[in-house]
Amino acid sequence: MTKLKLGPIVDDKPVKVTIELPAPLHRDLVAYAAALGREQGQAISDPTKLVVPMLERFIATDRGFARARRDGGQRAARANVQDG
Repeated sequence: MTKLKLGPIVDDKPVKVTIELPAPLHRDLVAYAAALGREQGQAISDPTKLVVPMLERFIATDRGFARARRDGGQRAARANVQDG
């Protein structure tokens, strides 16, 4: 079986999120939750609980974003030194 990118979903304090998803994306999210549940041996009753870990994973693995964040931080630090 293929190893999915998401690991176990931590049961944390609930947060209300309102978002509209295109129907095909929602179907994929439901299917992903089912596959993850089978892989981990636990049912995922609410596929929307996958949204946060998916976004976290996406941001953590986006090299362009990491570079932009790093470069932006360096520019801000240089600006502070020049201003100070």
